[in-house]
Order: sequence, then C-alpha cells, then structure tokens
Amino acid sequence: MSKLKLINILNFILLALIIAGDVLYIIFDSIYLKGITSALFVITGLINVIFVIRNTNEDKRFPIAMLVGLFFAFLGDIVLELHFITGAILFAVGHIFFFISYSFIEKFSFKDLISGAIIFVPSMLIIVLLPCFNFNGIVMEIVAVVYALIISLMVGKAVTNLIRNRSLKNLLIVIGSTLFFFSDLMLLFNVFSTIDSTVFGILCLATYYPAEFILAYSILHKNEKQKGVTND
Repeated sequence: MSKLKLINILNFILLALIIAGDVLYIIFDSIYLKGITSALFVITGLINVIFVIRNTNEDKRFPIAMLVGLFFAFLGDIVLELHFITGAILFAVGHIFFFISYSFIEKFSFKDLISGAIIFVPSMLIIVLLPCFNFNGIVMEIVAVVYALIISLMVGKAVTNLIRNRSLKNLLIVIGSTLFFFSDLMLLFNVFSTIDSTVFGILCLATYYPAEFILAYSILHKNEKQKGVTND
C-alpha cells in the first residue's frame, strides 16, 4: 500500500473521530469535548503538512499557512467560550491566514476583491438591517461587520480560485470555506438573534467541524491544472 493511501486512510479515521466528537459535543455541550474535537482537525492538518513536505515537491507555503489558519481556529474555538470578541479576533486571524494560503495556490487578483464584495454586501445588510439581531451595543455590531468582511474575502478568494482552475484542491477549499461561512452565520443567529431556536446552534456545529476537516484535507491534494482552464 502506498504512503498516500495510508495517509488518506488516516485522514478518514480522523474524520470519523471528528464527527463523533462533534455529535457528542452537540449532545453534552462540554468544553473538553470541544477542545479535543478542535485539536483533531489541527492534528489532521499537521499530519498532512508533514506528508506534503516530506513526500512531494509542492510549494510548502500553502500547507504551512493553512496549518497556521487551522491553529488559530482551534484557539478561537477555546477562547470564544471565555471571551467572545477575543475568540472572534482569533478566528478572523485564522481567516486571514486561509486567504494568504489560497493566494499561494492562485496569485491574488482584483477579481478576488470583487468576489469577496459580492458575498460581503448581503452579509453586512443582514447584520445591520435584520430586526431580530440584538448586539447590545455598537461595538459588537462593528465586530460582526468587520468579521463578515474578512470571512467574505476568504470565501471570495476560494471561489475565484476555483473559477480560474477547476482542480479538486480548489473544489475542496470552496466547500470547506462555504461551510465555514454558513457555520458562522448560524453562530451569529444562535448568539445574537432574538429568535429562540436550538436549530441554529446545531447547524453551526454540524457544519463547522466538517468544514475544518475539509480544509485540512485539501492540504494533501495537488493543484493540478484542468484541460481548457487557464489562469488570468
């Protein structure tokens, strides 16, 4: 059996553990389960980074930046339970590293900003105009808008990368980034919405951990150019 097959098997074992941890955390709401489950996607990323560095000639900047982003997401997960704004800042830093890592796959272009803006504008309008939100002050509302800008740019970059090159790596990154965005939207409703529903919290967690795994798993894949696709 090849090293790549073995590392893929290990990845899916870790995915099973992450899903199990996710389900248990939804049921028991334990910060310890949250920490362990979050650590698992960082471990997934670390294992994949080591494999890529030792066994391929791929650009090492992408996997390293991705791993840093995953680590900041892990920190944000834990700190969010203690201080929401600090946790949000740590998550935002993670998104910035994800954006940087995506820029190592496909060079940054002005179209990335346009794509991000298309995602950000409706997100901002939801935050500012929906009457169901209660941020208990302008500071938290500003934090939410700035965070929305950062994650929108991250998702926008992922989308334009896929448009420029329809590789499996870019597809995985779009799926992971989009799930991350949706998870954060559900978190926003769960924490700040006056709508009383447990569905938001469940949807947040049910999409967050798969998103992190998919981003960590994308590290393994090459950015192979597809026929008929050119970079602009």
